[in-house]
Amino acid sequence: MQQKLNLYNTLTRKKEEFEPLHPPFVGMYVCGPTVYGEPHLGHARSAVTFDVLYRYLKYQGYKVRYVRNITDVGHLENDADEGEDKIEKKAKLEHLEPMEVAQSYSNIYHEEMGKLNVLRPDIEPRASGHINEQVQMIQEILDNGLAYEVNGSVYFDVAAYNKDHNYGKLSGRNIEDLIGNTRTLEGQEEKRSPFDFALWKKASPTHIMRWPSPWSDGFPGWHLECSAMSRKYLGTTFDIHGGGLDLMFPHHECEIAQNQASCDHSDGAKYWVHNNMITVNGQKMGKSLGNFINLSELFSGNHEMLEQAYTPMTVRFFILQAHYRSTLDFSNEALQAARKGYTKLMNGLRVLKKLKYTEEVAEAVPDAKLDEELQKLTQDCFRGLNDDLNTARTIASLFNLLKKINSLYLGQIKMEQVSRGTFDMLRDTYQELVLHVLGLKEETIGDMDEVLDLVLSFYKEAKDQKAYDKVDAIRAELKKQGIVIKDMKTGIDWAYEE
Repeated sequence: MQQKLNLYNTLTRKKEEFEPLHPPFVGMYVCGPTVYGEPHLGHARSAVTFDVLYRYLKYQGYKVRYVRNITDVGHLENDADEGEDKIEKKAKLEHLEPMEVAQSYSNIYHEEMGKLNVLRPDIEPRASGHINEQVQMIQEILDNGLAYEVNGSVYFDVAAYNKDHNYGKLSGRNIEDLIGNTRTLEGQEEKRSPFDFALWKKASPTHIMRWPSPWSDGFPGWHLECSAMSRKYLGTTFDIHGGGLDLMFPHHECEIAQNQASCDHSDGAKYWVHNNMITVNGQKMGKSLGNFINLSELFSGNHEMLEQAYTPMTVRFFILQAHYRSTLDFSNEALQAARKGYTKLMNGLRVLKKLKYTEEVAEAVPDAKLDEELQKLTQDCFRGLNDDLNTARTIASLFNLLKKINSLYLGQIKMEQVSRGTFDMLRDTYQELVLHVLGLKEETIGDMDEVLDLVLSFYKEAKDQKAYDKVDAIRAELKKQGIVIKDMKTGIDWAYEE
């Protein structure tokens, strides 16, 4: 079995064995949402991807500090240095304070991620709560001669930085080639180069979100928050920086430049990990393209592209059935297939609960060849995860293991043919990977009121037939579930036991 986790590092463009800087401690920073709208399927892919990485690192025994930020200021329209702040624009439309908008959509984000069984990060800093740290980093970059101030705004000097560094090292872009293809932006005259980006923007008289600084009353640039907050909570160099592939340039590229240009003189993270996009008919899904599906719409089925509602665990399985670095194309057929795959794994958990390894079985001599085969199938479940978090391969391995579990359940393989150690390893691996690493959980199926109405109809039928043994049995079973049957003149009903 491949014992070590290997991750594809965007910075080096190759898979590398994961070796923490300070084992057993691992620092992981992931770019979180800009909270000006409801989360969509694209947000879910990034959250689920890094949730599985977080879970697997902890499963391997690492002590992980997971930091995922909330962007509540500085993210302007079209990811540019001009235009309205996305949250402020939403606040004006809804006649709210910007922080009301940020809090409202943060709450919705947490609620929807909770439905997907995404664990909360250990620290969730907000950009607006770390203005001092961002101002300090800007001053460091200015002191190092790699930024300049114009009319109260401060811009990063890419040309000066590029003399001794490589702006483009993460994305593989050549700045000289790109400069000729860059269109002039509104407000571009302040910049020395179209590739220079804002570290601090002077606020216009009508701009609501503003803070004092040595240069002006204004607000920090979008890229700066992640550099400042990752440094504060994880140090100048940490293990993993994650995010969507759409953030690689310019956001993450600018982060590295800021880190190097400040007093840190580092790339920030040792491993830069990016999940690919969700597509619709081959086109990236996203708010700016108008083809996104909110998670609430997926869960309710209320969207023109949806044939039905899909449960959170179906959506999570849909995301996990593809490798995180491959594109994942949305379709109703793919989601329906995901539902079947998810249900299959859940049925495996139910079967395992029914399998018992008795003392009599333990005394039998196991089949050595079968035992070895089951051990290999069990160990194979880790190969996918260790090979760049390939959850698709792990799921395929779990399905192979499930065939043997079902054979044990149906008696096609006798329990006495399997050693106690192998059975325990098989059971524990299946349960741990499905529930605690892949993060899937059993969902309640159907309407419980309808199920209880059906049970009560059987109860009434048994009572009418004077089959009191059945009447007592139904009463007893429901009582175990905290439910009591009420026989009334007006009919039969149920209530929770008080």
